[in-house]
Amino acid sequence: MTTLDPRSPLVLDTRELGRRAGAMKKLQFSVEAPAEFGVAMIAVPQGSEVDFDIRLESVIDGVLVSGSALVTVKGECSRCLEPLAFDMEVDLQEMFEYPETDSRGREIDSGDQDEDALKLEGDYLDLEPVLRDAVVLALPLSPLCQPGCLGLCTTCGQNFNEDPEHQHDEVDERWAALANLVTKDSDDED
Repeated sequence: MTTLDPRSPLVLDTRELGRRAGAMKKLQFSVEAPAEFGVAMIAVPQGSEVDFDIRLESVIDGVLVSGSALVTVKGECSRCLEPLAFDMEVDLQEMFEYPETDSRGREIDSGDQDEDALKLEGDYLDLEPVLRDAVVLALPLSPLCQPGCLGLCTTCGQNFNEDPEHQHDEVDERWAALANLVTKDSDDED
């Protein structure tokens, strides 16, 4: 009995492949992105289109999924907080192992299985964890609107990208005594 919903767009049916090593099926399709595909400052918006170009291959131990997914990413620059958006293609490659079966073909729990390995549930596999891992690992932790983003003024919040010459005449009171020394040295030279 499978816990996967075969109607879910990221759940794929592998019955057509059978368990014949070498059988292959190519798929190109689009689905809406599930929720929470990202990190704090950048993510794939829920409901945006995800385009898949994948290949399912039956191998001795299971089904190998390989290919790519194209997603639209939106977020904000980590320096200037301006909105940003771009398309990102991620590579997918994951092995879904066949479940252990007895001589009658019934699934059994062998206990010594690798807990990190993805398994086929019946004839179904779920692409969501594979896609989530690929997208989240490919996202920049500190996204930038441009490689040389100058960020914001810490005093007034002015975007230095819009006005790189922006300055304040204020002197930090911790450095005010040094400013007086500079003034005295210039007076001594005159």
